[in-house]
Amino acid sequence: MRSLLELEVPWSPDFDDARHEWRRLFSEVFGTFLLVLAGAGGAVVDAASGGQIGRGAAVTAPGLMVLGVILFMGGIGGAHLNPAVTLAFSLRGDFPWRRVPGYVLAQLIGATVACLVLWGVFGRIGMLGATVPGPGFTGVQAVLVELLLTVGLVSVILGTASSAQNVGPLSALAVAGYIVLAGLWSSPVSGASMNPARSFGPALVTGDFHQYWIYVVGPLGGALVAVGIAFLLRGVGGDRGGRAAAQGDL
Repeated sequence: MRSLLELEVPWSPDFDDARHEWRRLFSEVFGTFLLVLAGAGGAVVDAASGGQIGRGAAVTAPGLMVLGVILFMGGIGGAHLNPAVTLAFSLRGDFPWRRVPGYVLAQLIGATVACLVLWGVFGRIGMLGATVPGPGFTGVQAVLVELLLTVGLVSVILGTASSAQNVGPLSALAVAGYIVLAGLWSSPVSGASMNPARSFGPALVTGDFHQYWIYVVGPLGGALVAVGIAFLLRGVGGDRGGRAAAQGDL
């Protein structure tokens, strides 16, 4: 049973210290930049190199990047890197709602800068890594796959972050492994984005938001379902482990 102190005191006593806020927001910009650089960059370099990347490498790269980002920067601000994750942490009571707009804006900025860098280095090729339904698949199929994939991703994140099952640094391996696995079986359908920020960068830089709704509705809907599943499995959130994962310990 959690103590009264754990219920009343946030994980980090300095979380509301404005002197550290710029570091947390910068970590979200930088982390999402690195994620999208790897995720969108796979498609761009594949196009630039005449197909030398391949689907296996393209879906593995962002998973490994997330692993690295969580391990080297997760303690600063939680390494959400994804509006769906930020939403889920807030719905679970692990992350304050007033911080959500800043985190989401930081993630969108990081994704956009990554795509601008790819455009500047390689040109406007490979659709700048845009996520769209694959040939032969409908938007409805793609949005349902994105929803299902995000249910799994957010479930892994919330599950490994809870006090009952906090696995420390191994949580980064679980999240990275899930991202790779999801991409290996589903990327031909939807691109396996699971992240509105990941899909926002290419859409904004190319000016094509025609299919972007898929990568908002699917991931955010999946996050809502995952939060409901977490409640069924573990009850209410806001425990010490969840706050530690969502807020960092800076």
